[in-house]
Amino acid sequence: MGIFGDILGKLGFGDKEAAPAEQAAAPQAAPTEQAPAAQAAPTAPAVVAVSVVDVMSKLEGLAEAHSEKLNWKQSIVDLMKLLGLESSLGARKELATELGCPEDKMGDSAQMNMWLHKTVLQKIAENGGNIPQDLL
Repeated sequence: MGIFGDILGKLGFGDKEAAPAEQAAAPQAAPTEQAPAAQAAPTAPAVVAVSVVDVMSKLEGLAEAHSEKLNWKQSIVDLMKLLGLESSLGARKELATELGCPEDKMGDSAQMNMWLHKTVLQKIAENGGNIPQDLL
């Protein structure tokens, strides 16, 4: 999923966590291989269930260890730097495009950055990250 996928990966989301969930669901589906389509629906909730990732602890730990004092709670540039990702305007525009930033915000980097920061945190929360309500 591009840059947002990289963000999730840096925070501990992704294949490492999806694989155990899929493996846990697979034994349930294996005994009745006669009707694989019928089995897909009952196992879907087990795979869709998202475990909470302690994003805040990870980000705070990274911030403590970082050589710069980064304002990652308010700045998309600092959040990307904290995660070791490219934070240039080009990278942010690519991320904004990936996440569906409205065209009117794309022309104003300050508005795009604010939209992007809020959207990234919301999407992290949607994927199971424990983002506090005051940051959303």
